[in-house]
Amino acid sequence: MLVEHEALRHQWYVVAEGVDVTDAPLGVRLLGADYVIWRSAAGELVAAPDRCPHRESPLSIGTVNDGCLTCPYHGWTFGDGGKCVEIPSSGKGRPIAPAAHLQTIHVEERYGLVWLCPDEPHGTIPLMSAEDDSAYRRINSGVETWATSATRMTDNFMDFSHFPWVHVGTFGIQDKTEIPTLHVEALDDGWFGYQYEVDARNDTGGTAVSGQEGDVVHRRMSTGFHLPFVVRSTIHYETGLDHLLLLCATPVDDTTSYFTFVVWRNDDFATPAQEIIEFDRAIGAEDKVMLERVPGVLPLDQQATASVQSDKPSVEWRRQLAALINS
Repeated sequence: MLVEHEALRHQWYVVAEGVDVTDAPLGVRLLGADYVIWRSAAGELVAAPDRCPHRESPLSIGTVNDGCLTCPYHGWTFGDGGKCVEIPSSGKGRPIAPAAHLQTIHVEERYGLVWLCPDEPHGTIPLMSAEDDSAYRRINSGVETWATSATRMTDNFMDFSHFPWVHVGTFGIQDKTEIPTLHVEALDDGWFGYQYEVDARNDTGGTAVSGQEGDVVHRRMSTGFHLPFVVRSTIHYETGLDHLLLLCATPVDDTTSYFTFVVWRNDDFATPAQEIIEFDRAIGAEDKVMLERVPGVLPLDQQATASVQSDKPSVEWRRQLAALINS
């Protein structure tokens, strides 16, 4: 199973948005294992396996009070850093054995997203420079669960030859099927991918995104990956408008994934955020319908599937992912 590879435990994954972790514990599943996330009294995120060390009750069905997580089975309570601070059956003042403490895992909140790394981090959270640029606003979209592999999703996000086939309901142009020769290279901010230009339909709700009228708009784009399963797509319009997308696929298990996207735009902030992301959500829905019909994990063995020159970016991503897993 792909999710059992040790190397993947040392990478960062998006499991929720920060707004999802409020005054109650949140249960998530990553790489086939269950975790619980909550906020300390100072508002900092804490994450640990979703298992009480006493009798293994899921902690995610417990409660949080004053930043402490309480197990619903016997009331064991855990504070900052997962330290057990109360065992009601033992009474007050008795020492608490180290085995009662939770083994917390690495958690970060960035771009409005909650990132988990189950083991000592070897990878990094990808850089989006627009986050620190006041000319851009950030729009989060929520987290969905897709019945498909994170490998299938990343392969799809790295590809644009499917645009005139899968995305005919949004921006794809049916007679624009030929893909020019692609050159894969290092991009800015640690991303690796390719640059290209493409025409897009602009008559199906895309005007809010493009900021332009007319049936077709021209896009100058780049698409790059950050191992293991994150893709960045940058769209530059001739008007000077940038529309940047962070596409995050997270393996819940081999055939189920979390998906979320984040948008950054250097517009005048006048168009409501909801109107901006509705079009991108419609694009994602088209991908979801297609991908959920394709079974299993995408083989990392390049000989297992046929590829052509338009698949060069995905072939390179698969090569680097296979090297990471086998390192």
